[in-house]
Amino acid sequence: MKAISIKNPFATQIMRGTKNIEYRTWDTKHRGDLLICSSANPQVPGMMSGCALCVVELVDTQYDSANDVYEWHLSNVRKIKAFPVKGKLNFFEVDDALIHFADEEHRNSQTSAPKAADTPAAAPVFPQMPGMPKTIDNVTLRVKDDLEETITRKSKLRIAAACFSIYAYEELKKSLSGIDELKFIFTSPTFTTDKAEKSKREFYIPRLNREQSLYGTEFEVRLRNELTQRAIARECAEWIRQKATFKSNTTDQVVPGFMNVVTDQDQYTYMPFNEFTTVGLGCERGNYAYNFTQRLSYPMSKSYIDLFEQLWNDKQHFQDVTDQVIENITAVYNENSPEFIYFVTLYNIFNEFLDDISEDTLPNEATGFKNSKIWSMLFNFQRDAALAIISKLEKFNGCILADSVGLGKTFTALAVIKYYESRNKSVLVLCPKKLANNWNTYRDNYTNNPLVEDRFNYDVLFHTDLGRTHGTSNGIDLSRLRWDNYDLVVIDESHNFRNGGKLDSESDEKDNRYTTLMKQVIRKGVKTKVLMLSATPVNTRFNDLKNQLQLAYEGDSSQIDSKLKTTRSIDEIFRNAQKAFNTWSKWEPCDRTTDNLLKMLDFDFFEVLDSVTIARSRKHIEKYYDTSSIGKFPERLAPISHRPHLTDLKDAISYNEIFEQLTKLNLDIYRPSHYILPSRMEKYAALYGDKQGKIGFNQVGREMGIRRLMAINLMKRMESSVYSFNLTLCRIKELIDTTIDSIDDFEASVGAKINLTDITDADEYDLDDQNSDDFAVFGKKVQIDLADMDRISWRAELVKDQEILELLTLMVADITPAHDSKLQELLTVLREKVTHPINPGNRKVIIFTAFADTAMYLYEHVSSVMQDEFGLHTAVVTGSVDGRTTARLKKADMNTILTCFSPISKDKALLNMGNLPDIDILIATDCISEGQNLQDCDYLINYDIHWNPVRIIQRFGRIDRIGSKNSVIQLVNFWPDITLDEYINLKSRVETRMKIVDMTATGDDNILSDEEKHDLEYRKAQLKRLQEEVVDIEEMSTGISIMDLGLNEFRMDLLEYIKQHPEVEHTPMGLHAVAPASVECPPGVIFVLKNRTQSVNVDNRNRLHPFYMVYISEDGEVICDYLQPKKLLDTMRFVCKGKDKPIEVLYHRFNEETNDGRSMEDISELLSEAINSIIDVKEESDIDSLFSPGGTSALMSAVSGLEDFELICFLVLKDE
Repeated sequence: MKAISIKNPFATQIMRGTKNIEYRTWDTKHRGDLLICSSANPQVPGMMSGCALCVVELVDTQYDSANDVYEWHLSNVRKIKAFPVKGKLNFFEVDDALIHFADEEHRNSQTSAPKAADTPAAAPVFPQMPGMPKTIDNVTLRVKDDLEETITRKSKLRIAAACFSIYAYEELKKSLSGIDELKFIFTSPTFTTDKAEKSKREFYIPRLNREQSLYGTEFEVRLRNELTQRAIARECAEWIRQKATFKSNTTDQVVPGFMNVVTDQDQYTYMPFNEFTTVGLGCERGNYAYNFTQRLSYPMSKSYIDLFEQLWNDKQHFQDVTDQVIENITAVYNENSPEFIYFVTLYNIFNEFLDDISEDTLPNEATGFKNSKIWSMLFNFQRDAALAIISKLEKFNGCILADSVGLGKTFTALAVIKYYESRNKSVLVLCPKKLANNWNTYRDNYTNNPLVEDRFNYDVLFHTDLGRTHGTSNGIDLSRLRWDNYDLVVIDESHNFRNGGKLDSESDEKDNRYTTLMKQVIRKGVKTKVLMLSATPVNTRFNDLKNQLQLAYEGDSSQIDSKLKTTRSIDEIFRNAQKAFNTWSKWEPCDRTTDNLLKMLDFDFFEVLDSVTIARSRKHIEKYYDTSSIGKFPERLAPISHRPHLTDLKDAISYNEIFEQLTKLNLDIYRPSHYILPSRMEKYAALYGDKQGKIGFNQVGREMGIRRLMAINLMKRMESSVYSFNLTLCRIKELIDTTIDSIDDFEASVGAKINLTDITDADEYDLDDQNSDDFAVFGKKVQIDLADMDRISWRAELVKDQEILELLTLMVADITPAHDSKLQELLTVLREKVTHPINPGNRKVIIFTAFADTAMYLYEHVSSVMQDEFGLHTAVVTGSVDGRTTARLKKADMNTILTCFSPISKDKALLNMGNLPDIDILIATDCISEGQNLQDCDYLINYDIHWNPVRIIQRFGRIDRIGSKNSVIQLVNFWPDITLDEYINLKSRVETRMKIVDMTATGDDNILSDEEKHDLEYRKAQLKRLQEEVVDIEEMSTGISIMDLGLNEFRMDLLEYIKQHPEVEHTPMGLHAVAPASVECPPGVIFVLKNRTQSVNVDNRNRLHPFYMVYISEDGEVICDYLQPKKLLDTMRFVCKGKDKPIEVLYHRFNEETNDGRSMEDISELLSEAINSIIDVKEESDIDSLFSPGGTSALMSAVSGLEDFELICFLVLKDE
């Protein structure tokens, strides 16, 4: 007979008559009888593999063009006596003599026995003799089948077994409904009151497993996944109340498992019978190689009947647990609140984290830091961050807080500082100089300190102080300071350290700030924890992040590798992440999406981020936290761009003409060492060179840095204001004039020396330049004797620059304030804003500029107009000196001015400053672009466009803050009167020119590195974007963002919950709740699953493995897949948190739709779809077979990995 081999479960389904169409990729002309055989693999519990099963009639075949498969239509199924067959591809022939139909076998069995050689048996058949034990092999005969024959009405059941499953009850429900009673003994302690200590894990875990077997064992996953357990549990609990009593062994002594059935006719014992589950009944195979059970009848069963009675009546060692069993089963069908399901999810995913936790890594509340003033002022999301930071500092020694602009990182850090100070730890805050006032305010014993009662005692020093060995800074004598004696260092704006430094290099390179911090503060002396604050910890490479994280583990990766749950070292993780980023960054812009980058990064990278960073965006806070008590972010209006001409004078100079002249400057005034005669070089090498005696890079490099900085600075100041530009031109020209005069006077004054005091006025530079490493070494006096120089060459170069500067000063001299088009346009904008405010009654404006000179220039001309025309006060703050204002203030320091400008956000009323006048117009440099809350204001003007786009976002962050009283806010940008492309290209040309001149000194033939070119392109793209919209800082990073990746807040949620609800660990699997859907969270189901084996085809990118979450819509579309666990947990938190009662209207509707849990086919099908989305079933035919008639029978498909997942719980989202 023609035969064909088909995989289980499909072959068995054909034999049972539940499948009458077989899908094939090929057609056949054969019609008539066909022998159906099951393949040897896969082996499915309860189904025969590698056997001939039945004969069918192949009636017809039809081509399905939509799926490109052939449908084979089968009918007339005839069962045969199964026998082993070795399958082949396509059709093969089987000897007819081997095929014996089941009805024929039954007829012949009375008269003749077939020869073993003719018909190999599927399993041995044991002869039965009266009074002898009956052997049940659970293959040809199952315990369930035998019990259904044995149990009669009014029978009494006595079971001693390790566990009881509601699914075993379901299998025997018909027989059990008529019994008189069930007495059940748990053979090991289960549900008993004297529970073992949790620390005895080797005992505790098996016990927990036994108790949870009530809702199905690990081998009943398929049944659990059918989602009918609620209906089954309800019926089972009702039956137990009427007919069953449970007791448990309370001792450590082992009681073997057996079952007694007492009927009117006989008394039977089944043994061994270890578990009342579907495996024990023979319905599932479990992990037994074989599963034999003997059935003894009277008198052989008498000793077991007596034994059971003896155990049952032993009140000392056996305890009644019926109520506990009913209570636990009832939990399966009780209505649950959405919040409960959220915490069940967290418990299952993160319970190992609870085991790892020690009191050492958790904030010690006994310190009372939660009673502090700072704690009372924190918003809920800041408290979450503070607790998580303390935990990370204790465990990993370091943490980066990278919350977005406007989320109050300073206050979060102050709460952490308070915690450590309350434990008598010494704290150092390292910040940029411009933020000194900010940090000093909170520790000073002054009336304007809102946290004065917390008595903060930390030291504040500046990034630029690192490496200084003398002088004082912020009231601290640096010559006597013990840098190595701080327990905690808080680094504000830590991205300034992102470039790192050579920590263990053999070279004698001078230590930069980073290496000084590492060697003098962190490695030396007491063990130092490091908290880093930055909204932009990553610029364009992952090494930025690694360099900052290195501070936490002292540059020694072995210190952190042992603490991280990663498979590779941190160095390798970052190498791989950078490789992935480099590949990604070369893709076409349409493919260069953040999602694609995330898919390329591996699990270990996210694990590192999760362990040592906290990063939330404003969108995250708005979506996942209850901000009703805080208020919302204001709506951002589209940015307004102004491009005024340079001047309204006719035939006057333009931007382009000025920039053209700038590109011709050599600025050799800043590199005199280049003109030292070769024969005299040795003299200066000893004075100013490095330890190898080369004047080389130490001095030459410093000079190159000055030249480049000055060239770029001229461009920046030109773009800022004509006034600032002219000041700088005059200063450089004066320096050149003086130097040329010195050279000319040289013959008359032999021995004249040139002083190389390069930078005389730091305020001439923007704050980014002032904070650079190069800037720190400027201002050092280097003297060179003119006799040792090639004076003629140097003078010739100086004269060229002198002529260009002369021309430039003449060109801009005519542009007075009255003819300064940019200034006049600013005044027009201010008048419009004051007369037509965008929020009722709000006339406040902040004007930002990069330069103090421009700020003072604007103040001179804006303040008089505002006061004369509108009676409004104006103030200016530049950070270098006290501010100025038209308002009558006793002291015009920065804090007083900012408080008068933004009285609500700065708590003016609390500071006894209520009688001071309001300031409405604030002109400022970037000294207040970070760390200030000025949200009373709703209008921000960038008078010059900062070259770093992130700075523009940071400036806007002063008014774009959560809790703002303004409904809308406006950003206004002033751009140069040239295209952005021209502007960026000019910068490139200036940099390139400086580099070409430098090549002779350094031998470096690389004019602009790829990184610099990439940086220019990046800035151009972002500046273009800023002309159209205000973007969040995390969106400025061209793909690299560490926002929204950490899972720590969920662990903290769980930790808080478990203190009040330790019973969550006993929660049954498969529970659900019904929660309201919304626009962000459409109707559907969120499934939480656990992968039970490693065999399923999943990617190793799932951070929650072995847990998988899938959010699927009602029509089977995946809304959020398992690779986005953070998003899914956030969604669950958003939907569930705070909803601690079941939502009656929703669960009533759900119960009606599902017939109280009996008709779960729709949800079960969605579960099947969810699992398929994980395992990615590839063959169309498999999918067709999955959804063959029978609803949830699709879940029987082990070949597709469906049984490799068990359902932990699920959340149904329904429209209200």
